[in-house]
Amino acid sequence: MTAASRHSSAPPSAPTPPATVAPTADPPPVARRWWALAAICLSVLVLGFDGTVLNVALPDMAVQLHAGTSQLQWIVDAYLVVFAAAMLPAGLLGDRFGRRKLLIAGLTLFAAASVVGTLTDSAGTLIAVRAVMGLGAAFIMPLGMSIIPSLFPPAERARAVAVMTAGMAIGMPLGPIIGGLLLTHFWWGSIFLINIPLIAVGIAALLLLVPESRNPAVPRVDAVSAAFGVGGLAALTYGIIQGPADGWGSASVVGCLAAAVLLLTGLILRERTQTDPMLDFTLLRNPVYRWNALATVLVTFVLVGALFVLPQYLQSVLGNSALGTGVRLMPLMGGLLVAARISERLVARLAVRGVVTTGLLLVAASMFLGAGTSVTDGYGWTALWLSILGLGMGFTMVPAMGAAMAVLPEDRAGVGSGLLQTLRQCASAIGVALLGSLLLSDYTGRLHTTGLPPAAAHEARGSVSAAQAVADQLHDAALAVSAHGAFVHGMATVLLICGIAAALSALLIALRMPGDAPHAAGTTGTTDTTGAADQVDGRDAQAIPGVRTVANAPADPGQSVV
Repeated sequence: MTAASRHSSAPPSAPTPPATVAPTADPPPVARRWWALAAICLSVLVLGFDGTVLNVALPDMAVQLHAGTSQLQWIVDAYLVVFAAAMLPAGLLGDRFGRRKLLIAGLTLFAAASVVGTLTDSAGTLIAVRAVMGLGAAFIMPLGMSIIPSLFPPAERARAVAVMTAGMAIGMPLGPIIGGLLLTHFWWGSIFLINIPLIAVGIAALLLLVPESRNPAVPRVDAVSAAFGVGGLAALTYGIIQGPADGWGSASVVGCLAAAVLLLTGLILRERTQTDPMLDFTLLRNPVYRWNALATVLVTFVLVGALFVLPQYLQSVLGNSALGTGVRLMPLMGGLLVAARISERLVARLAVRGVVTTGLLLVAASMFLGAGTSVTDGYGWTALWLSILGLGMGFTMVPAMGAAMAVLPEDRAGVGSGLLQTLRQCASAIGVALLGSLLLSDYTGRLHTTGLPPAAAHEARGSVSAAQAVADQLHDAALAVSAHGAFVHGMATVLLICGIAAALSALLIALRMPGDAPHAAGTTGTTDTTGAADQVDGRDAQAIPGVRTVANAPADPGQSVV
């Protein structure tokens, strides 16, 4: 008699107990998993360096490559545009074909581009090199993080994520210092040399210590959506950067902006029709995810704008060396790291909404203080508002990213992480383009070049670094004074716009973000105290299987705080 017939013949008063399905066992931990984690940390460390070391070198690039402000914007944005658009397809390809294999491929591509970058002698070539580096970074960032679950059991993953996040963070404060040392003794291209030994050691360690892992069941890469994303973001960035130079009404600028709207709209519409989209925009219907994502995107926008203008101010206006500039950026990094360290305890007392709102208000205050900078102010004023900016960044970024990810079910955490990271990289690219264009427009409108030879006047209008070089060459003190005044006024305008945006965002977060009760550190979640505010598509979030309320969770491992 079969088991089925025995069950069917059992009397109703004595039903057969349902079979118990054994839970799927987690993969056994890898024996040398902590050494393997060290190898991964070496791999992603290059991204931490690259994120800050380049900004210190921008003034030198402006002079040695004869690069104007718009070209400096593209040197930064070429990397960010490709990084943002290629990250999700790269992550899916690694999941399908092998994470370690494509992580090594990304590192190799990043290293090759770095070698070419050390040898280039034109801004156009460097822009192309930066785009290739962005493609390599798009494989490094998501795949480095996605390997962790295959190495560590659940009980150790949080600690592993914390170690890796710290490893990435080390590169941020060290980047300006090391970059300044290299620029003091070598040419600007030497800033890329630091990548080569790190990548070589990282690849060797990955081959020796990290096992291959993959997940063939991940969604396929949608080439059309990827093309829409790359094309739309590139067209938007180009239109914003070229607006001040070509005129906002020119055919090329209007055409690029119109193409960007069409392509990005097409991306959103296409992704909404996919069964397994690469970018799941429906996640933004969740108010907790939406408002925390907004806070994260806003502070990213402000930070990249500040890091774009500050090195030029510190070097060209205050007259610091590259090394001195790197040292003088430390209050920003120090404030950020201090706030990130204590934000968890503040969330336990004030809840996520209170800490994020406070962080945004600190960001706004720092921007308003920075907007009050005058040409005669020394570094002390800058150090003050830089420290406040760092604190505000840490109090906003870490709790907001953690809360955005904690509200998602586990099976959608990867998609949610990808969407949040993509939005942040897009904010970085648009921030550099928009704020850099605003700076250039204000600078050129106030710079006095009367009496200069046409070639010298054209060069001086390109950037404050170029104007300082022309002034030194011609011994023209009046040009230097005019350039410094024009740049500081443009910087103040940029910081004022950032401050207004941060203040408005703080107000929106305070009024609209679903509340969560203060809770003790270490709890896994809280209950929304605002009642019906925490809803998804008109339904209570708790009624949706797998969706959790805001948790005091650490920031998403796939994100960095810069």
